Amino acid sequence: MTKPFSARELVARVHVLLRRPRSGGLVQRSAHRIFGDLVIDPDAREVEVGGVLVDLTRTEFDVLDALSSQPRLAYSRRQLVDAVWGPDWVGDNRLVDVHVAHVRRKLGDDPASPRYVSTVRGVGYRMGTGR
Repeated sequence: MTKPFSARELVARVHVLLRRPRSGGLVQRSAHRIFGDLVIDPDAREVEVGGVLVDLTRTEFDVLDALSSQPRLAYSRRQLVDAVWGPDWVGDNRLVDVHVAHVRRKLGDDPASPRYVSTVRGVGYRMGTGR
């Protein structure tokens, strides 16, 4: 507001601000993602399997977070690289396979019959149902 201003204008502007919806200072948090007994909490960056906390590295969590954000989507290796390392990253896309293998091992997921991270042949990976 520029000076000089009238008291009526100030009161009118305050009333307009008070009519706006307020969030109450709370930031909306994303919900936990649940796949059978696998629970992913993106805000806390925690993963539990059967109620037991799983210790994942930052990169492993980011790969799992990207896959679980859209569970029906089959991600190509390039899409996962872009989501986790950024679009400017240059290197072999097969590093995704290494990190997915680490995630599977830590979650106790069998690659032959995956419950949590499924391989989509010729494409990449997708979240499983957890069953």
